[in-house]
Parts: sequence; structure tokens; C-alpha cells
Amino acid sequence: MTRATDDVDGELSSAPGRLPADDPAGDRGDDTTRDPGFYSKGPLRLSGDQVPETTTDQRLLESKSGSDWVHEDPWRVMRIQAEFVEGFGSLAEIGPAVSIFGSARLKAGTQAYADTREIARRIAKNGNAIITGGGPGIMEAGNLGACEGGGVSIGLGIELPFETGLNKHVELGVNFRYFFVRKTMFLKYSRGFVVMPGGLGTLDELFEAFTMVQTGKITSFPIVLFGTEYWRGLVDWMQNTLLAAGTISEADLNMFTLTDDIDEVVAAIGLGHDLDSAVANPANGRP
Repeated sequence: MTRATDDVDGELSSAPGRLPADDPAGDRGDDTTRDPGFYSKGPLRLSGDQVPETTTDQRLLESKSGSDWVHEDPWRVMRIQAEFVEGFGSLAEIGPAVSIFGSARLKAGTQAYADTREIARRIAKNGNAIITGGGPGIMEAGNLGACEGGGVSIGLGIELPFETGLNKHVELGVNFRYFFVRKTMFLKYSRGFVVMPGGLGTLDELFEAFTMVQTGKITSFPIVLFGTEYWRGLVDWMQNTLLAAGTISEADLNMFTLTDDIDEVVAAIGLGHDLDSAVANPANGRP
């Protein structure tokens, strides 16, 4: 099997949580439980005049001409610490998990959505929890597939002006204010990444993983790029420009698998329950 079809027939049709039969195009697939008027800020849900004009990350990173930061930033450390504690406490016992990344704009009815749903279903069926960014599009497809495959469906949300909450298929959700805390959770509690077509956020997570593998910060970490037509230009650039210039090595091009075959994705990720979690971190097989 190389591609999934979109919710009309086949094995997906009888799976829990599938779209209603009167919605064959999947138009309601991105209909989440969130109210469009809500704004997520860590554990808070705000609306109306309570919605801030800037995000927490923006206020942390902006340059100031005065000295107020001397008094404010040490207190921010406490909030950052609290986010780490919340993330660690929430995810420590999820078992082997795989993160799926991709665009929030590729909604139900697209081939990418259908492929993501099937990939997540099969990876979950093989004993892995599925972690996404918790939003719409590819993230929603990953969470839906996790539910259908009997795996834990996890969403790690982030405070953004244009994101208003977790999708309805998230079973375990954690909202973060700070990108760097959230990215730590993806890396710490995943044993591999599946990268679907996506934009800048997807590229950010992809190259974060490349860097961590290249520098030996994480090991035995499969990275799969799904969609040869979508990713071929990037891979060719890495080979023809970076490798040719000597800024990466030949081995760096072996850090990932590029494929259109769902079977190859599933094989590259492997069986989650094969990991010996009794003596290692139960979430990813690493101490």
C-alpha cells in the first residue's frame, strides 16, 4: 500500500472517529471543539478584551532600550520552569511515541491529510503514541489516525495569534507559551519524526532534528520525509549546494528517508513496543 484514500471506503470507513457518511469530502474534518473566539495562552483560554496584542514568546525576545528586563526576566524563568515541569509531568509515561509534522493548511479532503491519517493509524497500531502540534490540517489528521489505530493521541499546542486551541482528536493536550520548551518536548518524548508537506514551522522542526542527530545529541532517531515531489527540491539543494560546498558530509544525507510509500514509512519507524522501556525513559527508550 502506497497511498491512502480519503475517508470514503476501505478500512478507514469503520474506524472510530471517522467523518460522517454524509460528509465524504471531509469538509468537517477541521471542525474542532475550540470556539474560534478563544485564544490559547498556556493553560488559559481567553476571548474578547482579554486577548493580548503580543505573544509571550514575542515579549520575551523583543529588545528593550530601558532596564525593565533586569527586573522582569528573572521572574519569567519561573514561568519557563513551570512549563518544563508541566510538560515532563504530563508526557513522562506515554510510552514509545512518534511525532508527525506538517502544514495546518492542508485540511481534510487533501491527499496529504488522508496519507497522514493512514500513516498515523498504522504507526499507532504498531504500539506508538502519536504526537502532533495539536492544531488543524496535518496535525489533526495525525491525531485522528492515532485514535483510529488505538494509540495515545497527543497534541502539544503553542500560543500563536492565528491558532486558537487543540483539535478535537487530541486525547492528551498540553499548551505551551514558549516555542523552545515545546520543541524540547517533541525531541525528548519522540523516538522518530514523520515530516509531511509543511511550511516554516515544519522546516524548523525538521532542521532541529537534523542538527540534534548530526551532533549526536539524539541517536537511533528515524526521520522520514513523506512526499518526494514536495521535498525533492530541498534534498537536491542539500546535496548539490551544501554537500558540494563541504558544509555537510555525505553521512548527513543518510539521516533521513525520502519516500511516497506508506509501507516504507511504517517500516522505518518500526514497532514501538519493541523498545525496552523498563530501564530507560518510557517515552523514547533513552535515559
